[in-house]
Amino acid sequence: MRVLIVDDHTLVRAGLSRLLQGFTDVDVVAEASNAEQALQLSVQHAPDVVLMDLSLPGRTGLEALSDILLRTPGSRVVMMTMHDDAVHVRDALDRGAVGFVVKDAAPQELELALRAAHAGQVFLSPQISAKMLAPMLGKEKPVGVAALSPRQREILRQIGKGESNKEIAADLGISVKTVETHRARMMESLGCRRATDLVLLAARHQHELE
Repeated sequence: MRVLIVDDHTLVRAGLSRLLQGFTDVDVVAEASNAEQALQLSVQHAPDVVLMDLSLPGRTGLEALSDILLRTPGSRVVMMTMHDDAVHVRDALDRGAVGFVVKDAAPQELELALRAAHAGQVFLSPQISAKMLAPMLGKEKPVGVAALSPRQREILRQIGKGESNKEIAADLGISVKTVETHRARMMESLGCRRATDLVLLAARHQHELE
């Protein structure tokens, strides 16, 4: 398997090159530091697999991906990234990438990605595939205000209207202590350090609480 490495960090390229050379039947034919070099070296060497960073100076790895596949359709592209942003993953796959690996993946995971690409298969790092599958499986965990319980949302709505704990307790028919407990839990889950932060957040999200 002939591989072209594309990354703008010299030490990262050196580390990847040394790692890949340790894999059986893998040969690093060239290294590029930007999109232009990646395209030039792809045309020159026609690698089996291009292992390319998503974030490159100037033109991004996504932009380079389209050009490489246009000029060297026999090459397969595996993208690397520091993040597991599902939007970028979908974009890369739509543009023809056959793999997406997070940079903190284990060496065995990278080897699997390269061999899958060489075999004409698609490989995604487990944390990426899990994130992409979550919405389809209905298991995407709500965050922020959406993660609050119905009762907490009621209390937060009242807080946003400027009501005191005593007024909220009277309106909802619960004890002041219960309101205080819910308030404390909401501050913790929403990352509010001061009571005023919760008031501001409540006011900002009033439309979501109606």
